[in-house]
Amino acid sequence: MPQMPAPATPPIGRLLLTGAAGTLGRVLRPRLKRWCTTLRLSDRGDLGAAADGEELQPAALEDRAAMRALLQGVDAVVHLGGISVEAAWAPIQAANITGVYHLYEAARLAGTRRIVFASSNHVVGFYRQHEVIDALAPPRPDTLYGVSKAFGENLSRMYFERYGIETVCLRIGSATPAPENRRMLATWLSFDDLERLVVASLTAPDAGHSIVYGLSDNVTRWWDNRLAAHIGYRPQDSSEPWRAELEAKQPAMAPDDPVRLYHGGVFVELGPYD
Repeated sequence: MPQMPAPATPPIGRLLLTGAAGTLGRVLRPRLKRWCTTLRLSDRGDLGAAADGEELQPAALEDRAAMRALLQGVDAVVHLGGISVEAAWAPIQAANITGVYHLYEAARLAGTRRIVFASSNHVVGFYRQHEVIDALAPPRPDTLYGVSKAFGENLSRMYFERYGIETVCLRIGSATPAPENRRMLATWLSFDDLERLVVASLTAPDAGHSIVYGLSDNVTRWWDNRLAAHIGYRPQDSSEPWRAELEAKQPAMAPDDPVRLYHGGVFVELGPYD
């Protein structure tokens, strides 16, 4: 259930949530409704029935006409849509490259002013776990998926510089109900902190173009959010209560195991798929 206090007056008019039928979309759907007058939901999957204050508008990201229709009348976007794991090049290109271009071009034409873009920690997956990095660290993607998210970050930067569309890029770690392994002691993002992160990104007075790492207040940290302090994200959960259980359940990995070496964990070994 939502943990943040509801605003007296929703600060956003029409908010679009793409990827609304996905795992995180289903988490955020009831939580975001309190922050807008109308919540427009889109996905290629089953969206169920519309609740009060909701609009259902399925669309494929690679369909330019559908995306232009989808953005009409939209004040802000939470973009979770697209491929969220490593895959073959063709679907990644269609959804995460062509699709994100269609989203931003449709936003420009519609006059949408802010987008919260679900990027990924896999943009920087080839940094080693002894390295603590901030938003200025050059991308070191670990997969085609990571490359596609780096593209989205760069495209959003261009749309901010040229057209003034503000974007907060969320380099999401591991958003799950509870941390599931040793790696997640560093990367875990609780669902409540996910809500806090997205709401802060939507409501920050001056977002500009920002990169924020999506993690809870974990003791083990590879990512430093000091350059995103203006967004106002304040995580309140931590992976620490699960440490003893996870360390007992999962044996220590060999020093040369990629899951122990790199931020991206097992992703550095995935693929190719074509």
